[in-house]
Amino acid sequence: MSTRASESSAQRRPPPRRSGERKPGRTLLRAGGAAVLAVLLLAAPVAAPASAAPGAPDGNPVVTWDLHAERAVWDVARQPPYVTGRSFAVVHGAVYDAVNAIAGTPYAPLISAPRATGRESVPAAVATAAYRTLDWMFPAQHADLTATYQAYLDEIPDGRAERDGIAVGSRAADAMIANRTGDGAYGDRTWTQGTAPGQWRPTPPTFAQDGAWVGYTRPFVLPSADLFRTAGPPALTSRAYARELNEVKDLGGIDSTKRTADQTEAAIWWHDRRLTIWEIRRQLATAQRLGTLPTARLFALVNTSIADSAVICFAEKDRWSFWRPVTAVRLADTDGNPATHGDPDWTPLAITPPHPDFTSGHACSTGSVTSAFRAFFGRDDIPFSAYSADAGTRRHYTSFSQARDELIGARVWAGVHFRSADVHGTRIGEQTTAYLLKHAFYRT
Repeated sequence: MSTRASESSAQRRPPPRRSGERKPGRTLLRAGGAAVLAVLLLAAPVAAPASAAPGAPDGNPVVTWDLHAERAVWDVARQPPYVTGRSFAVVHGAVYDAVNAIAGTPYAPLISAPRATGRESVPAAVATAAYRTLDWMFPAQHADLTATYQAYLDEIPDGRAERDGIAVGSRAADAMIANRTGDGAYGDRTWTQGTAPGQWRPTPPTFAQDGAWVGYTRPFVLPSADLFRTAGPPALTSRAYARELNEVKDLGGIDSTKRTADQTEAAIWWHDRRLTIWEIRRQLATAQRLGTLPTARLFALVNTSIADSAVICFAEKDRWSFWRPVTAVRLADTDGNPATHGDPDWTPLAITPPHPDFTSGHACSTGSVTSAFRAFFGRDDIPFSAYSADAGTRRHYTSFSQARDELIGARVWAGVHFRSADVHGTRIGEQTTAYLLKHAFYRT
């Protein structure tokens, strides 16, 4: 996990330009792409170039810098899934605000609308906003990030458009950094532990706890962490609880004979900490031929929704502090429910994450992502796929709802969540996306 960013790093500016010849660039921004619909009376995204500056690195700059962000966030920092949402939201929120400003602010900004004339280099603005925010969050990676940024700028011809693009990106990054400084990230909170039936306690094999601070981080858009409260998990003595415990006991054990081969693959695929959503969003942007502004808006919406839904999800975890299946199955003889029976040797297929069960963080994230895609594209039936190194397979989906529904089952098949934690988690994610579309990212 990355270290907490130092305040001094927020004052860094892009490094001076190296001297030397530039390679002639190629036109970056392409008009075209399918018209994109959105719910809640959102207008079609702007697919035309936000800058007419000639000569820029080939490819969509938002996609390019999403790859660079993934390298910093995951390949190097190895942030866990419940942390990466905030990191990507910081990067893509600043990128979106910069590109949106150059386009004339056709959509509501996330944090700020930096001054822009529309003649700035969009690639330079994207690169600068991404570089500055990444450098702030990961000061230990300063040398590598700076080298990547400088190499990218070297592909953009010198001139006023480039300089002004850097300035817009810097202003967007400054506003984001100021907004996120002191937001509660990486705080020293810990989870409440208990020994009574139903109460969470650290789980084998690591017996770790982490991420309690997430529920106390200030959201990007939501007014508070208690906006979408739930009624909590089923009562231990209820039929609903017995049904859920017996389901995860039968299908989520490491040696389950009732789980199918496809369910096993899905459980491992969805448990991969190198989240498949990173590949999926880039694949959709490319396959749907999105321009730079639509891509920036989509990526900012998706990642902000992930980050804000995680705040509510982890606040719910802290509120209910409900035990995980591995604890519940082993101690089922103590839960007071005659329809459950303990198995002290039961072990889940996947390693249980180091925080309480209810609600499911992965379900909150997936609910927010799939609903964001549906809203942005105005349809559910867009095919996509992604590869998981852990599962060693690529899974294919014909719709966003198909993926969401599979995730709900996959966390049970992995033995790490009760079904109600997943169902309520996806609902939180969907509610978060709906709120964001109403209060941010809308057509102005």
